[in-house]
Amino acid sequence: MRYDPPRLAGRLLLTPEDKDAPARTRRLRRLGLGERAEPAFDAFADRLAEIAAVPYAMVNFIDENGQFFAGLHTPDGMGTGSGTGAGSGSGGRPAVIVAADGTEYQFGRRMARDHGFCPHVVVRGKALALEDVRDYPRFAGNPVVDEIGIRSYLGAPLIDRTGIVLGTVCVEDIEPRPWGRAGLDTIKAMAAELVERIELRESGGF
Repeated sequence: MRYDPPRLAGRLLLTPEDKDAPARTRRLRRLGLGERAEPAFDAFADRLAEIAAVPYAMVNFIDENGQFFAGLHTPDGMGTGSGTGAGSGSGGRPAVIVAADGTEYQFGRRMARDHGFCPHVVVRGKALALEDVRDYPRFAGNPVVDEIGIRSYLGAPLIDRTGIVLGTVCVEDIEPRPWGRAGLDTIKAMAAELVERIELRESGGF
């Protein structure tokens, strides 16, 4: 199996090289993660959205083939449900994002590795706060900025007991957000909580 190669735009690397993708994929499959939506992860994403006061939140597992939102919160709830196909949401319908200018965009449970900012969090193994993605040349050209209308991002890695980064928990908004230190501390704490629950899952308790 292969993971997508880095995507170049001029001199900017939009998608970081992910050398750990094969090992991560094996670990995710061993845990039974990253291939189907689960109510527990959707509920966790709902909590993330409520705590951060944002319209969109995800529990995102990233393997060699792309990103999968095992937990997804959207304002209209269309992104939740059991659909697992590309662009699927509840009943197979994609979630709808309404940007600040009123433009509607669609996305489902799956996303390519060159879309979004979670792949950067996974490779870095560190939390990432983007108050306005347009202020960062490295991220401003990402497809989700123009194609989906995302303007701010806050995410933290899910690092399991083996040291492998399984994916992320993240929140997004269609408007700039001043996340600050409090936002970083919150998303890190939520990531640590979910890792504990995943470890319970491995032992049969989640």
